Amino acid sequence: MEQVAFIVWRESVEALLVVGILFTWLRASPEGRKGLPWLWGGVAAGLGLAVMLALVLLGVSSWLSSEGQEWFQAIMALAACALVVQMVYWMRRHGRTLKRELETGATRELAESNWWGLLALVMIAVAREGSETVVFLYGTVAAGAASGSGWSLALAGVLGFLAALASFWILQLGGKLITWRRFFKLTEILLLLLASSLLVSGLDHLISLDVLPTLIDPVWDSSWLLSADGGPGKVLADFAGYRAYPALSQVLIWMAYWVAAWAVLRHASAMAGQARPLSAASA
Repeated sequence: MEQVAFIVWRESVEALLVVGILFTWLRASPEGRKGLPWLWGGVAAGLGLAVMLALVLLGVSSWLSSEGQEWFQAIMALAACALVVQMVYWMRRHGRTLKRELETGATRELAESNWWGLLALVMIAVAREGSETVVFLYGTVAAGAASGSGWSLALAGVLGFLAALASFWILQLGGKLITWRRFFKLTEILLLLLASSLLVSGLDHLISLDVLPTLIDPVWDSSWLLSADGGPGKVLADFAGYRAYPALSQVLIWMAYWVAAWAVLRHASAMAGQARPLSAASA
């Protein structure tokens, strides 16, 4: 449940940031206010696309055999891991210029009185966040990291969204303790930890399918020190991919993941440093 609440919270805050920037910009002028209905139309369309993706994933899963579902769950967990890293990279690179990029695109559409273009801009932005949320949630649930009934998972999602509304309101107030820059730094680390958990879960599926050799299984037994069945070990297992009895191949791939993540984010920081410092998002 905690993973579901965290994913919904983090993605909802980012979506609220995008919509909030455009809403504030449009409301600032009489001409811009004409675009507010198109803004909300874009939000609704983006959410609709995300819901359609969720239905497609559920439909595909229900059609598959037991082995097919095992393959599908492995693919979705690994895809969600890759998508998390891509999202963190994108925010690291574009976070400083997000506000300027959104307002530039909206200005262009407004100058041409192209309200459909504004709707498409918002729809794409919201659909991106919504589709990421769907893939992350499906990958997490399929990997077994999030346990509970459908109602409990739905409640976790609602609580995550409410927490996002409260967080967005607090972040908009500004302050030295909680700023957009610190928010993205903190959640960036948590997201990369969650991605490592999804990676290990996907590797579990590949090992059970006899696709990935174990090399040595297990390479160690740390259950006497930290069990993954409860307490802090369970939290680490769910959020960072900890295993008390890991296979050597899992350990090697997990280590390679962190090296790759570090290299990718370093490259994103270098690219972001070439851009003009921006923004309300990193204030």
